[in-house]
Amino acid sequence: MNRREMLHLSAAAIAGGLTPPGPPGMLHAADAKVSPDEMIHKYLAAEVERISKNVLDGAESKDEWEKKRPLLKQQFLDMLGLNPLPEKTDLKATVTGTLDRGEVAIENVHYQSRPGLYVTGNLYRPKVNNKKLPAVLYVCGHAGRGRDGNKAAYQDHGLWFASNGYVCLVVDTLQLGEVAGKHHGTYNLDRFWWHSRGYTPAGVECWNGIRGIDYLCSRPEVDPEKIGVTGISGGGATTVWVAAADDRVKVAVPVSGMSDLESYVTNKVINGHCDCMFAYNTYQWEWTTILALFAPKPLLFANSDDDGIFPMDGNRRIIARLRQAYEMLGAKDKMDEYVSKGGHAYRPDLRVAVFGWFHKHLKGDAGAVKDAEDPMIPGKNLRVFPEDVDLPKDAINATADEVFVQKAEVKLPAGPKEFPEWKAGLVKQLREKVFRYLPPATAMLEGHAGPGADEALPDAFRPDRGTEFAEYRPERGLWFPAYIRSKNGDKQIALVVLNPAEDHRKEAEFWMKHHPNDSQIVIYPRGSGPNRWPRKNPPNTVERSLALIGQTADSGRVWDVFAASAMRLGGRLRAVGRGQAGVIGAYAALFAKAKTGNNLIDEVVILDPPTSHRDGPHFLNVMRVLDIPEALGLLAPNVKLTLIGEKAKDKAFDRTAAIYKLAGAEDKFKRE
Repeated sequence: MNRREMLHLSAAAIAGGLTPPGPPGMLHAADAKVSPDEMIHKYLAAEVERISKNVLDGAESKDEWEKKRPLLKQQFLDMLGLNPLPEKTDLKATVTGTLDRGEVAIENVHYQSRPGLYVTGNLYRPKVNNKKLPAVLYVCGHAGRGRDGNKAAYQDHGLWFASNGYVCLVVDTLQLGEVAGKHHGTYNLDRFWWHSRGYTPAGVECWNGIRGIDYLCSRPEVDPEKIGVTGISGGGATTVWVAAADDRVKVAVPVSGMSDLESYVTNKVINGHCDCMFAYNTYQWEWTTILALFAPKPLLFANSDDDGIFPMDGNRRIIARLRQAYEMLGAKDKMDEYVSKGGHAYRPDLRVAVFGWFHKHLKGDAGAVKDAEDPMIPGKNLRVFPEDVDLPKDAINATADEVFVQKAEVKLPAGPKEFPEWKAGLVKQLREKVFRYLPPATAMLEGHAGPGADEALPDAFRPDRGTEFAEYRPERGLWFPAYIRSKNGDKQIALVVLNPAEDHRKEAEFWMKHHPNDSQIVIYPRGSGPNRWPRKNPPNTVERSLALIGQTADSGRVWDVFAASAMRLGGRLRAVGRGQAGVIGAYAALFAKAKTGNNLIDEVVILDPPTSHRDGPHFLNVMRVLDIPEALGLLAPNVKLTLIGEKAKDKAFDRTAAIYKLAGAEDKFKRE
C-alpha cells in the first residue's frame, strides 16, 4: 500500500477492521472548510444536538426511571465533585447577634460546611412560636453587597417567610459572601486546572446548602419533614443542585437559574454565567435530567420573559421535558411554571408566585398571599462578622478550590503479579470518568490529500518542499493538518504532536535531529496551528462549553493523536512532543490499540514533561484518578518511554520509574 492510498483510509479500517465512513478521499458537504471559530462552534452545536436527544436518560416509564435514578444521582454528585460526599463534620454553628423586627427575630449565624469552610447567613424566625414550623433554605444570587454579603439583598424573602409562619435561612454564596472565595476560575482567572481537579464552585454551593439543611433540621422550631429551597439566578442554580442532591427537600422553586445545553453552548449564553452555574457534564446528560431527579415532588419553574441569560426558548424546552417527566411519574399536578414579564430580577408578581407555591405545597394553605412589604434593614446590621477584625483566621474559603475535591492518592501495586490488575483498574477509571466522550471506532479517521489541499493555508502553515500535506477528520465537522516526510521505507515513524502555538517547521527539524532516520508525521491537533480558534478571556467560550459536553480541548487532542496513530502501516511508531503535547501523545499511546490488541504506538518521547496535570494538559476529573507520573507509568510494560530535558530529572518521575520496574520493564524507561 502506498502513502497516497493510506491517506484515504480511516483509522477504524486499520485499527479495528472497519470500513471508512465514505468513498476514499470524499469530503462530506458538512465538513466544507470554514473558519476555525465557525468550525468549533458547529462541532459544539452538533454535539449538543446529539446529547439533547437523550432526554431523561432514555427512560420512557416510571419503572425505567426508578431503576435509573440511583445511578443517575450518583453520576450527578460526581459531576459536582461530590462523589463520594464529604464527611459531615461538626457544623460549629454560632449565632453572633440577634435583631428584633417586631414579630420576627433575625439571628446572624455562621457554620462550617467543612472544617474552615465558613457559611454566613441570617436565620429568620417568628419571635413567638410553640410548634414545629416548615423551613425554607434561601440560596442567594449574584447581588454584590461587599462586606455585608449578598444575603443582605434578599432579606425581604426571609422577612416574608418568618412573618408567615416559616423559618428561613438565607445564606451567602462563596464568592460574594462575608468570607469570600472565587466563582470565576475558568471564566476569567485561567484556572483551567479546575477541570483537571474536577472542581466546580457549584459543588461548594450545593454542599453548603446541604449543610444549611442540616443546620435547619437541628433547630428545635423546624419540622425536618417540611423543608423547601429557593433562590434566583445563581441561587436558582443552587436550588437545582440542592433539590437534586438532598432528598430532604420537599418543595423547590428555582427562579431564573437553569437553561439547557442548546442555550448555554449552541447559543453561547454560557458567556453570561460564572462557573458556579455549571456541573461538568462528564456523563453527557441532557441538562434537564438534573432537575428531573427532584421529581415527582412539588416544583415551580419560575422565570421572566425578557431575561437574556435565561431566554424563553430554553425555558420552553425545559418545561416540556419536565412535564414529560412528571406525567410519566403520575404527578403532573405537582409541577408548574410561572413566567413574569420583565428582565432578570424579582417583581411583586414573581415573589407572590414563589410564596404561594410554598404556602400551598409546604404549609398546606392554598389561600392568596401578599408580597413582602417590610422596610429594608441596613446591610451592616445583618453582618455575621461585624468588622474585618472579626473575620475567622482559619477560613479556607479563599483556597476552597485547592482542597474541596480530593486529589487521588494512587497506591502502587505490591509487585509484578499485581501490576496487570492495578493497571486495568486505573485505565477503566480513566475511560469512565475522564475520557467517556471518545467517539466510537467507526467515527475515526478519514483522510484527504491531493493537489492544492494546502492552498487555503496561511504561509506559516504551508508544507516545505519534500513534505506531503494531508487533512484528517477525526470527527464529523473537525479536521486537522498533517505534514508527512518519508524515509527508509517508513520502518520507523515519528508522530510529532504540536502544541497550539508551535512552528511545525522548527519542531520537525528539532525532532529530526533527535531521530534522523525516522519518517515523520507532524500534526496540529484540534484548536492548534491553522485551526486555532479565537480565545477571549473572559469568557473563554469554547473551553468552558466543552466541559458542558463532557470534554476539554486537550482530551479532544488525545483523540486526534489516537486517530492519527493508525497511520503506522506496519512501521514502528513513536509519539514525540514538548511538554503538554508530549503528555497528550502518551495518553493516546495508552488508548491506541490495533484489532489484535497490540499497541499502535511503540514508544513515547517527551521533552520537558509537566509534573502534574495542574500545569496541563487538562482533562475533566483526571486528578481524581491519577496524575502525570502515574499516567506515564501505565504505558508499561509494552511502550518504551523516554523523558528528556531538565524537567525530566524532577523527582516526581521517580514514581514513573518505580512503576516501570514493578511492571518488569525497567529497561524501557529512560531519562536523558
